[in-house]
Amino acid sequence: MAFSHIIHVTLSLAMCLSVAAVAGAVNPGFVVRLTQKGLDYARQEGMDVLQKELGKVHIPDFSGSTHSPVGKIKYSFYGMAIRNFQLPSSQISPVPNVGLKLSISGAFIEITGKWRFKTKLHISFSGGFDVKVQGLSISVGLQLGSDGAGRPTIAPSDCSCHISDVSVHVSGKFGWLVDLFKHNVENALRKAIEGQICPLVKNAITSKLEPLLQTLPVTAKIDKVAAIDYSLTGPPPVTSECVDVQLKGEFFEMSHRTPPPFSPPSLSLPAEHNLMIYFGISDYLFNTAGFVYHSAGKLVFNVTDNMIPKDFSIRLNTSSFGTLIPQLSKMYPDMLMKLKISSNSAPFLDIKPGNLTISPNMDIQAYVILPNASLAPAFLLNVTTTALAKVAVSSGRIVGNLELSRIQMDLKHSDVGPFSVVILNAAVNYYLSHILLPQVNDILQKGYPLPMLDHLQLTDVVIEPRENFILFGADVHYGETEDNWLVELY
Repeated sequence: MAFSHIIHVTLSLAMCLSVAAVAGAVNPGFVVRLTQKGLDYARQEGMDVLQKELGKVHIPDFSGSTHSPVGKIKYSFYGMAIRNFQLPSSQISPVPNVGLKLSISGAFIEITGKWRFKTKLHISFSGGFDVKVQGLSISVGLQLGSDGAGRPTIAPSDCSCHISDVSVHVSGKFGWLVDLFKHNVENALRKAIEGQICPLVKNAITSKLEPLLQTLPVTAKIDKVAAIDYSLTGPPPVTSECVDVQLKGEFFEMSHRTPPPFSPPSLSLPAEHNLMIYFGISDYLFNTAGFVYHSAGKLVFNVTDNMIPKDFSIRLNTSSFGTLIPQLSKMYPDMLMKLKISSNSAPFLDIKPGNLTISPNMDIQAYVILPNASLAPAFLLNVTTTALAKVAVSSGRIVGNLELSRIQMDLKHSDVGPFSVVILNAAVNYYLSHILLPQVNDILQKGYPLPMLDHLQLTDVVIEPRENFILFGADVHYGETEDNWLVELY
């Protein structure tokens, strides 16, 4: 996994709602919190690759001259190569109101090379040498932000590097002469290495990570009608315990974007840090979906007789309905019927601790299909329902399922004379439960994508409803295979 991918994982996981949002800021509709445990995972995964990046340190040849008991000598050290570069101890931590700080301590480098001496009498000596660089410490700040398009940004801020000890060990005849200028050699190596560490780290951030973050899509297309705006609402707030990024989390109609007539509520994620990542999915996101599809005229469903299973006794024709409404079969004998079910208003999901409900208000217009295929209105029902909602997370997508728990009907208008709607209760219940609801659930099962990286897998998933939002937490694993886990919220 590339170093840029590791930090990208860190930032992608770090999309979360701040507990101390800036006054006047727009509330997010989708939030995720990266805890210290999540930061530690990203750091752990990244150290091996960062070690390889820092292993690219170039040790230049250097030479000089000095006086010795055998006269003036010229020396040169060349062909130096890093044999071993280890970063045994590191930590990454949030810096409140700034970003992240990566600290590495106790690192060491082993270098091999060759030396050559030449005396005033042109007598040459040569051999090999080993260098141990110990007590290497690195500290670099990562400033988090957002650009004008709402994409996350990261920039290296302060960076420092220090080496506490450099030891040169020379082999070969007359290697003892090195002791005469060993201090100079060690200082030269220290400066050469210290001078390259921070530029290498900064280059890894600016040349690899920043362009990668700029390609992170801030829009997730759902279908031909709608997409989700996952742009950042501002620079990611940071507390001492987590990194927070706030996302707009709003459905919008792609052909004609209209602001929803309601605002996202304020969210307060609980102070839980057992898992690496926590998502807060506001009811605002779900309700903007209802607003968009209703505004686009997509919450309209037709039911015809060929959609009804053969074993159901009440067919959608005037003969069958004539047993319930005699005047209907008298006016239109032996004709098929059609139901047009439409939502009167955008459905709203109500999220409470332990409970998710949705109560759409619908009209059911019954038509008679005349022999010339035109439609004759028969009656219009107003139906108020309450459905229990289940939300699940599957393969990086939020999916849903509805179960009807209550149906109430009223007759708004009749073109076939007055009648009691009670006689239609069994038929309407069946049509809604067995015809309409499966169509809706098929759509909900397709779900919508979470704003995550490819190949990011989630484990130990928990999901539960809170006040106005769904809390979803998990540990993470970066792998090449697609996850197929499914966790339901009951």
